[in-house]
Amino acid sequence: MRLSLPNLLFLCLVVCSLMLAGCKDRLSPVEKATAEGILLINNNTEPVSLDPQIVSGSIDLRVTSALFEGLLVNNPRTLDPEPGVAERWTVSDDGLVYTFHLRPNARWSDGSEVVAEDFLFSYKRVLSPRLAAPNAQMFFVVKNARAFYEGKVFNFEDTGFAAPNARTLQVTLEHPCPYFPGLVCHAAWAPVPQKSILQFGDIDTQNTPWTRPGSIIGNGPFILKTWKVANLIEVVRNPHYWNADSVKLNGIRFYAITDLLAEERAFRGNLLHLTSTVPPMKVSGMRTNRFPDLRLDPFFSTTFVRVNTRIKPLDDPRVRRALSMSIIREEIAEHVMRAGETPAYSLTPPGAAGYVCESRIDENIAEARRLLAEAGYPDGAGFPKLQYLYNTHETSQLIAQALQEMWSKNLGIRVELVSQEWKVYKYSMEKGEYQLIRSAWSGDYFDPSSFLDLFTTQSEQNQTGWSDSAYDAAIGAASREKDPAARRTFFQNAEQRLLASSPIIPLVHNRNKFLIRPEVKGWFPNELDIHPFTAVSLESVPAAQGSP
Repeated sequence: MRLSLPNLLFLCLVVCSLMLAGCKDRLSPVEKATAEGILLINNNTEPVSLDPQIVSGSIDLRVTSALFEGLLVNNPRTLDPEPGVAERWTVSDDGLVYTFHLRPNARWSDGSEVVAEDFLFSYKRVLSPRLAAPNAQMFFVVKNARAFYEGKVFNFEDTGFAAPNARTLQVTLEHPCPYFPGLVCHAAWAPVPQKSILQFGDIDTQNTPWTRPGSIIGNGPFILKTWKVANLIEVVRNPHYWNADSVKLNGIRFYAITDLLAEERAFRGNLLHLTSTVPPMKVSGMRTNRFPDLRLDPFFSTTFVRVNTRIKPLDDPRVRRALSMSIIREEIAEHVMRAGETPAYSLTPPGAAGYVCESRIDENIAEARRLLAEAGYPDGAGFPKLQYLYNTHETSQLIAQALQEMWSKNLGIRVELVSQEWKVYKYSMEKGEYQLIRSAWSGDYFDPSSFLDLFTTQSEQNQTGWSDSAYDAAIGAASREKDPAARRTFFQNAEQRLLASSPIIPLVHNRNKFLIRPEVKGWFPNELDIHPFTAVSLESVPAAQGSP
């Protein structure tokens, strides 16, 4: 009989417990790993890739952040931009030209020097349309970057990226962008190794073996040691990292436990230092009993539904609005999520650079039924069965079941629920092979554009088929506007159009919930859920203080 990974882990837990009971002087896996300086973390599932330029999910970015480092990095407490590969940077008086001075001791993991040309290659790659980089729009603030991406400028040398010498990178913007340093902290801005990539294909070839053990070359604090698909990714200290002496961890093991109860059992059984989340049915009890290892951190994140507007009847905005208005978001927040999430009536969470969306989609079942009838489906009569796609995850399943029940009860329509493993689910979303699909987005930086840029016509993250020229114009105007109040007005106008047309259906603004052992130090609360591994350490604690 072949056991699934969760069952294998549970069996491992039982065996470990028996061993501990019979031999008290043996160390638990967590105690042993703590002594060795190895962080044991569950990453929830198998990452789509370890290529920082073609991933966008937090599951993937957490691993790539250990392997690659960009010009700037986030402060582990404040998230303020700090020197990374660039030891310093300057900005011209007009706010258009950023000059980054690279560290002379910046190295790739094979010992070769990181130079400015590496960044030019990397940024040309991310702006190559055939690569379909999901975060390409992050670069559009740079002079002619969008034009190059859209094929209107053919020479990369005509963009705002330049390397006056091996240790200097110059970036010229289309317009001043006060949050640009925060943008540069994102993994998409990290360099990728030219020689490894070209060994397996062209600059814009996706999914080649360059990211496999033995082939991958990074410049981050860790290097890839092991990748057992759907099981374990292990990284170890990179001796060539420019700041290797300050790295306190000797390694990290990222597990891919998808079953939330198995994950919690592994944590309680001293197999993990850190979980990816907490089973929803366990959160209330843990909060009531003040479980010491439970963390509920603020989170700049929204869960929503993407709607494929290319297909009937979802091409009708009245149908999409009816689907949105018939959802009771308070029930999802309070009875499904259970960790202090709040109902979402807009895509952008409140407080993004002072922006709070004034438009909203309210629950109004009577109006939802009227809109559905106006679209030709009174009380759901004649409405075709829809398919709702979600990733294999207990919380995603519970949300799916709640939506299925609400749409049946409130609109009289049938919805089939289909789950897919993370990689397949991401592929289905990217290719538009869905009708309704569970989605979530966590801001990459504190600005409304981190959410609203996603649904411009040219964004690789749009994935709904929806296009609105007025929306694009408002987002474009906001990107160029210097006055904060006027800029917020442009965002208001854009989000109002987004909500009115409803290619997306906001559900809840999220909380970051997870379990963390007291041995883990330097994992500070922050709304972007960014935790540089260079700041993380492990310290042994008395057994009485550990998890039960």
